[in-house]
Amino acid sequence: MMTASVFLVCSWFSEFSAAFAEKFAERFDVAHKNIGEEISEAIMQVQMYFNAGDYKLLITDAVLVTWIAAAIMVIIVSILAGKPSPDLKLTKGQALLVSLTELVITTAMSFGMNRKQAEEVAPMIMTFGLVITACNSISYFHLPPPAKNVAFPVGCAITAIIYVIVMSIKFVGFKGFWITLTTPISIMLPFKLLDYVVKPLSLSLRLFGNVFAAYVFMEFLSITVPLILPGVAGLWFDIIDGIIQAIVFSYLTMSYIGENVESVHEYLAHPEDHEKKKKKSKKSEAVAA
Repeated sequence: MMTASVFLVCSWFSEFSAAFAEKFAERFDVAHKNIGEEISEAIMQVQMYFNAGDYKLLITDAVLVTWIAAAIMVIIVSILAGKPSPDLKLTKGQALLVSLTELVITTAMSFGMNRKQAEEVAPMIMTFGLVITACNSISYFHLPPPAKNVAFPVGCAITAIIYVIVMSIKFVGFKGFWITLTTPISIMLPFKLLDYVVKPLSLSLRLFGNVFAAYVFMEFLSITVPLILPGVAGLWFDIIDGIIQAIVFSYLTMSYIGENVESVHEYLAHPEDHEKKKKKSKKSEAVAA
């Protein structure tokens, strides 16, 4: 009986070793791989349909991975936040979150917002940063980053620009927001309106381009050099670059709000300068006519 068991184990191990060696050789057999086809398959969107009564709901891999990444980030932040201490002493995790929050508030104030306004925008700005960081960095674990689907960065950018407009109106009022559109001269109105189309386009293309390029490059490395190098390179292209893109997105969103607030404050502080510019503009228009 013992001999039969040993024979079965040895036979299984022999078959496993042979299969492993075969798969290992296939993994490194670049000459017989269609690299372009494999990369094309990797960047294709996975689509699933769910029936909801008479309607079909489309769910893509970007949606699923976004929820997974967001859930992971919520868990991480919850662990760092922990429970408040009775003696009000901060743990290392709490100190990290406080430092990060204070950094966001200080940066927002450097754009012209006061302390109260900066504290009000900080939660949303940090949400953008943390969620985009999680979604970008998850590709290190061989899950497709949502930003490789252009719908994700476009959705983030549209949400960001709507938030910019809403918060700008809240901080400076409708009249103040109108001032931002017509300063320094009213003829700038069409260009300022166009700016609210260009800004989300710029945000989305920057995020999509960087993440998509990094993802394709990492897929190429994983196909051609499957051991060690992808893991090392992924620390930069998946994690660090993903964090950088999240910081840039959040930073620009803050700066757009700050620009509006600061321009209104400047206008109200020196209205005579703007009146002079308007008069000069009208004279120039009359001469041109």
